Amino acid sequence: MPLAMNRDVFITCAVTGSGDTVSKSSHVPITPKQIADSAIDAANAGAAIVHCHVRDPETGAASRRNDLYKEVTDRIRSADVDVVLNLTAGMGGDLIFGDVESPLPLNPKGTDMAGAAERVSHVAECLPEICTLDCGTMNFSLGDYVMTNTPSMLRAMAKKMTDLGVRPEIEAFDTGHLWFAKQLAEEGLIEDPVLIQLCMGIPWGAPDDLNTFMAMVNNVPTSWTFSAFSIGRNAMAYPAAAILAGGNVRVGLEDNLYAGKGMLATNAQLVEKAVQVVEGMGARIIGPEDVRKKLKLTKR
Repeated sequence: MPLAMNRDVFITCAVTGSGDTVSKSSHVPITPKQIADSAIDAANAGAAIVHCHVRDPETGAASRRNDLYKEVTDRIRSADVDVVLNLTAGMGGDLIFGDVESPLPLNPKGTDMAGAAERVSHVAECLPEICTLDCGTMNFSLGDYVMTNTPSMLRAMAKKMTDLGVRPEIEAFDTGHLWFAKQLAEEGLIEDPVLIQLCMGIPWGAPDDLNTFMAMVNNVPTSWTFSAFSIGRNAMAYPAAAILAGGNVRVGLEDNLYAGKGMLATNAQLVEKAVQVVEGMGARIIGPEDVRKKLKLTKR
């Protein structure tokens, strides 16, 4: 992909995620109402796309319950704001092994494995415009957690998403994930225009240094649309890097809790900071209607 700055940028807000962040910031939304309200605030601040997970309303833990996704979806769609809805389909592929001398049986605390139909059942029920497809398996973050997405599973999920008329957003955590995304496209399991998210700096995928980032960017086909983000301390630096490399922007409490040193943020505040970066670089923020045209999305 040629290195050319993107002049028409859309912002995605990753609203809540599934990580253990609830205890770290009171701004992380938990209930469907809180998640929807935070997504709506982010849209009003300038996000064209909101990317939503759901959480158990009682515990704040990550959840796959369809009724929670349905409530979030209904609340966002009934709001007096236009925004493209992107639901995660990354849950249901979590393996946690036993200790190093006895890896089996699997640790039942945290292991959550589901079939392809179950992993996209909320997508079939809610029919968002976009849903994510984590395009590979990797050692994830701390401990013995493996994010598991086999080639057969990814092919089945991609076909179901495409058959539903929902645009997959490929989440690529390393170069091999990009390689397999190209294979899915070659097999016709994902259709043009392909949308991809470069997920940088997540242990133990691709680190977020600029050399690695550009290796990822240079492996994105020129006809594809990409966004990029990093987490933690580099999260608010990545909008500039993504724009300069020709991509779009993702921010949000899934990836980063702070607007500055010691300053816990809301999703709307993170989007506002991203808007400042985009406009300060002389680029234009595009809204949900322009995104739908660009990505050939079906509004529901």
